[in-house]
Amino acid sequence: METRNKDGAWPSARPQATSGASEEGEDFQGQPGICGLTNLGNTCFMNSALQCLSNVPQLTEYFLQNRYLEELNLSNPLGMKGEIAEAYADLVKQAWSGHHRSIVPYVFKTKVSHFASQFLGYQLHDSQELLSFLLDGLHEDLNRVKKKEYVKLCDAAGRPDQEVAQEAWQNHKRWNDSVIVDTFHGLFKSTLVCPECGNVSVTFDPFCYLSVPLPVSHKRVMEIFFVSMDPRRKPEQHQLLVPKKGKISDLCVALAKHTGVSPERMMVADVFSHRFYKIYQVEESLSSILDRDDIFIYEVSGRAAGGENSREDVVLPVYLRERTPARDYKGSYYGLMLFGHPLLVSVPRDRLSWDALYHILLYRLSRYVTRPSWDDEEDGDEKDLEGKDSLPQPGHGSGGSSQDPGLEQAGSSSGVVSGSPGPVDTSPGPSHWPQRVRHKHLFTLQRVNSNGTSDRSTFNEDTQAQPYIAIDWEPEMKKRYYDEVEAEGYVKHNCVGYMLKKAPVQLQECIELFTTVETLEKENPWYCPTCKQHQPATKKLDLWMLPETLIIHLKRFSYTTSSREKLDTLVEFPIRDLDFSEFVIKPQDNLAPELYKYDLIAVSNHYGGLRDGHYTTFACNKDSGQWHYFDDNSVLPVTENQIESKAAYVLFYQRQDVARRLQPQAGSLNPPASSACDAPPKSGFMDVN
Repeated sequence: METRNKDGAWPSARPQATSGASEEGEDFQGQPGICGLTNLGNTCFMNSALQCLSNVPQLTEYFLQNRYLEELNLSNPLGMKGEIAEAYADLVKQAWSGHHRSIVPYVFKTKVSHFASQFLGYQLHDSQELLSFLLDGLHEDLNRVKKKEYVKLCDAAGRPDQEVAQEAWQNHKRWNDSVIVDTFHGLFKSTLVCPECGNVSVTFDPFCYLSVPLPVSHKRVMEIFFVSMDPRRKPEQHQLLVPKKGKISDLCVALAKHTGVSPERMMVADVFSHRFYKIYQVEESLSSILDRDDIFIYEVSGRAAGGENSREDVVLPVYLRERTPARDYKGSYYGLMLFGHPLLVSVPRDRLSWDALYHILLYRLSRYVTRPSWDDEEDGDEKDLEGKDSLPQPGHGSGGSSQDPGLEQAGSSSGVVSGSPGPVDTSPGPSHWPQRVRHKHLFTLQRVNSNGTSDRSTFNEDTQAQPYIAIDWEPEMKKRYYDEVEAEGYVKHNCVGYMLKKAPVQLQECIELFTTVETLEKENPWYCPTCKQHQPATKKLDLWMLPETLIIHLKRFSYTTSSREKLDTLVEFPIRDLDFSEFVIKPQDNLAPELYKYDLIAVSNHYGGLRDGHYTTFACNKDSGQWHYFDDNSVLPVTENQIESKAAYVLFYQRQDVARRLQPQAGSLNPPASSACDAPPKSGFMDVN
């Protein structure tokens, strides 16, 4: 629906109108610049970038005073025929008119999508990417250079840095001269050193923003459960600090420091749905383990065959199953359902009999399984167990198959999966296992496959396959002797809760990291003109000249060949007096220290993860000096102590001498821009944290 203006004109008839008529009109009078932007559908990234740019004082004044009309470059083949500049100008004029609480940036979004196909549709994008496109588009639309002359690029060739830097900046201005260059462009010094011949190449390159890395920890915190061989001890929850690119052996070494158990006596397994999803080998990489995985580390005997008289142990994976009535209209058979946590049990090879295994398992379960007296066994249970082979010999069951790995028919024959992960059992095949003596027991034992089922189709005589054992419980016996609450119990080690807190990082640390020497990757070598071949050279970037408004992009999104993550490290950044004098290598003017000091004017925030999230903005109004929080069409005042957070993504800093220069432009009724962002009154403020 479109509403006719008071003068009788239709808003859509204006050639530069944003088809975003707001809720208010000329009757509404608010603070200029305090205007929200409607979310058109995942366009919070665009709104955040626009609010930041709109609160850059000199750029906004440039558009409000219509100075851009004289500099529109409609013939620039690299530009957008002035359409991006006009759409942005119309947006700024509406936002700073004071007549709207919020506007709809539909036309601007349409223009952006037309000239940058990556922003087509309504998918969520990166506010920094949109900002980069917008600055480049505005620059080309407003480039004062109509005819670009040929510029020959020259290397330093031993000349003084000041001479080379001045030449590079003049060459840059011959091709690029706009309000964007005046406001946002600075100069790098790039030094490349060939590792082969030692050739040094020095160049000076312009930049529009600094993308600074965050100090990335090469460690990760992993949460695991340690299961001791002592049945009296409950499982222990630990948080271990291990190398991100480490191996399973590193995880065991870290746990050994907490428990005193030798790493050689540990086995690591991923438990999922009451079964072993995977049993890891010590040389496997930790990168295959996700934070959401349930990792159990079991203590085992660690004894292996070392001589004729040495005692060798076999590690058996053990599952728990309960016999339950199957969903059958005749009720003619029972099923077996997995429950509880599986175990890895060390069994001496010379005691590898069913009866000995029963007593070993009964001992391992003794914390939560009550051993009955002979009277209890005779009282009431004999009738239930009579006539049944409580320990049926593997391979001589009644047969059957399972439709669900967690539920199977009782009495099916044992199965073995060839090539299952874990230790190898070289004991005789199931048909040669010792015959068991008939006794009354709490549970029965069955040889199963790695899924916990004894499907005949998976059975074979491969003696090199990993044997899995299932403990099968009758419902009445489980109810009477198995303590489920105790079985699920665990204790927390003292380390839990102390290692998750990350130390905050200073913004200056990120800038130092940006200017450190790095070696180029093999995929991106440098061609050395002396060696006449590509070399993995060392590269160092230094700051030579800084712009009036400095944009600092915190590289929170980390992408590597093995992982990708968003870094939620808290970066502490100053709101006033960010001093770059120690980072700028150009000879400095000691009489003008304000040339190297900056004050914060805007912050683009990102909340969420890699694939989703939400963008908002903190910005300081150039007229009132008041900080506001822009969340799409919602705008609320905030205090300065709310600005710093883990969500800070793109920072906008203004040089202090520029703020003083802009003071006369502010109205006499408004505070000067240099008092920027003074702490506002405390009443009626939103707590965005």
